[in-house]
Amino acid sequence: MRQKLNENKTAQLVLVAVLILGAGLLFMTRMKGSSSSSAPPPAAPTAATDPAAAASPGAPVDPTAALTATADVPAPPLPAPVVAAHQRGDTVVLFVVHSSGIDDRLALQALHALSGESGVAVFIVPVNEVAKYAAITQGVGLDRTPALIVVRHSDGGPAPASVQYGFQTPESVVQAVLDARYRGPTVTYSPD
Repeated sequence: MRQKLNENKTAQLVLVAVLILGAGLLFMTRMKGSSSSSAPPPAAPTAATDPAAAASPGAPVDPTAALTATADVPAPPLPAPVVAAHQRGDTVVLFVVHSSGIDDRLALQALHALSGESGVAVFIVPVNEVAKYAAITQGVGLDRTPALIVVRHSDGGPAPASVQYGFQTPESVVQAVLDARYRGPTVTYSPD
């Protein structure tokens, strides 16, 4: 059979045409399936949507209902050393890292630039412990690592914080702390 295909040009053309037709048919059916929209299944009644469900004991509970309530849950208290550093008036630096990340290990070396800096409290936060710092990380919208979060001291009200992602050089770490400590006027650019 293989020899016949190798020697006969007509058989080769027929085989190529069949393969192209098959690929086109497969492509068209995939496109048709992805464009059709099916209605989502109806949600089970919950206490929030159906008062009758709340009144009947033993009624099924929708496990996704708890997910919508988590936005209103307050963050746990910060670890005591972080609170103490902030109350002292220190600039708090959180460095969120993942232990297996190459850029995380390299960026950790940049924190040595802050070792002699007075008034700066540095905390290295492994990813698996980030929930302990949720009061800060939720405020800056932490979404990846490595992340350098700098929280400056404020005399009341929420403390301003900034976040920088990715590899940090010693100079960029120091600059982030200097920016957080800056209390002077800010000037905006206007071409007029």
